Amino acid sequence: MPQCDFKHIAISCTIVFSCKRLFVQLQPLQGLRENWRQFTLLVLVNALVGGMLGMERSVFASFAQQSFGMTAGTAMLSFIAAFGLSKAVANYYAGKLANRFGRKRLLLFGWIIAIPVPLILIYANDWNQVVFANLLLGLSQGFAWSSTVIMKIDIVGEKNCGFAMGLNEFAGYFSIGIMAWVTSIIAEDYGVIPYPFLIGLAIAVLGLLLTLIWVKDTTGFMQQEATEFPRENLKGVFMQTTFKDHTLSSVTQAGLVNNLNDGMIWGLLPLLLIANGYSQMDIGQIVAIYPAVWGIAQLFTGRMADVCPPKWLLFVGMLLQGLAIFVMAAFVSFPVLIISSVLLGLGTALVYPTFLTVIAFATTPTQRSESVGVFRMWRDLGYAIGAVMSGVIAQHFGVVAAIEVVGLITLASAVIIAIRMPFVQKGNCKIL
Repeated sequence: MPQCDFKHIAISCTIVFSCKRLFVQLQPLQGLRENWRQFTLLVLVNALVGGMLGMERSVFASFAQQSFGMTAGTAMLSFIAAFGLSKAVANYYAGKLANRFGRKRLLLFGWIIAIPVPLILIYANDWNQVVFANLLLGLSQGFAWSSTVIMKIDIVGEKNCGFAMGLNEFAGYFSIGIMAWVTSIIAEDYGVIPYPFLIGLAIAVLGLLLTLIWVKDTTGFMQQEATEFPRENLKGVFMQTTFKDHTLSSVTQAGLVNNLNDGMIWGLLPLLLIANGYSQMDIGQIVAIYPAVWGIAQLFTGRMADVCPPKWLLFVGMLLQGLAIFVMAAFVSFPVLIISSVLLGLGTALVYPTFLTVIAFATTPTQRSESVGVFRMWRDLGYAIGAVMSGVIAQHFGVVAAIEVVGLITLASAVIIAIRMPFVQKGNCKIL
């Protein structure tokens, strides 16, 4: 009888040990190499998210003028403002709800909202319907893009966050550029409606299916990191990210200004080119170069964000943007506009992965998604603020004056970075 007891005890211990070993093996292990399949899938998904936005990028000014007779001021005050406001709200709630409902559910929700957008644009017979479509597009972009950002940070942690964000933003913004170019070609040959928007519908359906079938939730990575590397939480994430913390608030204001000038480029640059006699094909090339360079360069600037002083990456990036915008306003020759678009793309590439890397570095794992959501809320409010401001200035003083004001604000943002943001050294980079 005792032998039987010992035997049962030995079997029980073996089972417990095996279960414990299995449990340990099933714990999420952060790292790009360890999770490259899921990471690659998320990069592809974010490329599709960007493609939805690229659907509108080069053809929307022509669409607004040809179908609805919209002027610079009224168009800027409506469709871009609706997009920016709704995306800002979605970003904020994506950050707050990511831990509660899971990242994958928010990503799926973003794709579901995206599906009606192209159909509304194709069949719209009233400008309010177009505004509503862009409101939905903003919600979709906020939930979907924020989810992919948070999921990639979960997978790699803060060590390689910049490289991960570089890949993420490369996929999204390179896709915007490619789609802007493709839709401009289609619009030139077949008209603005319906074919450019049908491509958007195909993208939304594909993104939904990929997410539903293959994407896995990454909340477990965040929970594991919080257990292994406990840190003190911020008191009041919203106020710290927005105003109080010198590092986080400096990043937030730069993000807002970055998208303020991006919204201006989206709405006013095509109108400036149309006024100067450029064809739809030329407009597509100029408009597409900026996000394409922005996307490609992030393959390199993302890694720089992991090892270089983020203060100087942000300062140089905002400075380049401001100078490029001033050149666009002053010279409208094709070669100069191409060079300006390249410089604007490079400047934006320097700051975009750095924004999120700094936030990941300056927050705890459990508060990271909320801080990212607050930052992305203010950043994408830049679209709405830029739309209203640029639209009013363009209507009263002309498009060139509006572009110059936005360039000046961008340069001021670089000065704020230089004065307010503390020097934070990550790694041993001595480039800047």
